[in-house]
Amino acid sequence: MRVFVNDQPREIAAETPLAVLMGGLGLAERKGIAAALNGAVVSRSEWVNRRLTAGDRVIVIQATQGG
Repeated sequence: MRVFVNDQPREIAAETPLAVLMGGLGLAERKGIAAALNGAVVSRSEWVNRRLTAGDRVIVIQATQGG
């Protein structure tokens, strides 16, 4: 099925948990990463419980430092 990650289409298996998608992107273990699913922020502890469906939109945000 197709989902969108930062507006880029990505093919994944049906009912893939958000945690698996983030792991496949190499982001599951990185600090300072947040994910929103269809406009709602999903806490990292809930990534494993959130199953993706066709057409879902995931936005990945990385915190940065600066001054």
